[in-house]
Amino acid sequence: MKRRTILTALILVPLLGLLPAPAPAATAANDLRAAMRKLWEDHITWTRLFLVSALSDLPDSAATTDRLLQNQVDIGNAVKPFYGDAAGSKLSALLKDHILIAADIVQAAKAGDTGKLESSKTRWTANADEIAAFLSGANPKNWPAADMKAMMHDHLQATTKELEARLNKDWKADVAAYDNVHQQILKMADMLSDGIIKQFPAKVK
Repeated sequence: MKRRTILTALILVPLLGLLPAPAPAATAANDLRAAMRKLWEDHITWTRLFLVSALSDLPDSAATTDRLLQNQVDIGNAVKPFYGDAAGSKLSALLKDHILIAADIVQAAKAGDTGKLESSKTRWTANADEIAAFLSGANPKNWPAADMKAMMHDHLQATTKELEARLNKDWKADVAAYDNVHQQILKMADMLSDGIIKQFPAKVK
């Protein structure tokens, strides 16, 4: 009997290795929403810290900038399971441009360089429209182009008010502006999560 059991095991073990691995469990909708909110809250948090550092010439500016840019990679990586590696990398590239142009705006505003400030704002808006078009192209039914564009423009406007308040040393307005930025980004994160959930019901339950 023992010999038969051993032989059976020797036969079954190799066969079990040929079986396909179980499919990964679908992402829970609430987990996706929480993760998306965390990513975009990181976006505004590190943007704010960058504003503080850059406007005050603090020694942590480089480290803060690096962390802010990493957040754009993290956001792109978060959508790769749904839209693929190329799409995730493209989104990260667009978001990095969003941050680098914002840095140009901060430096121009700080220096009082009106010409550079206006040209950078124009580039920033064009980049926001490109991000909106890219998102809408990936999920046109749930992320309509007009909604994505309005969402991105609201983000730019809220961030601009935060920069202006801090530049003017209007600390009450600065705090209020950041509160507004925070509320706007949560709505933005939820719009994106809801779109993914509706587009991929088999992957997000």
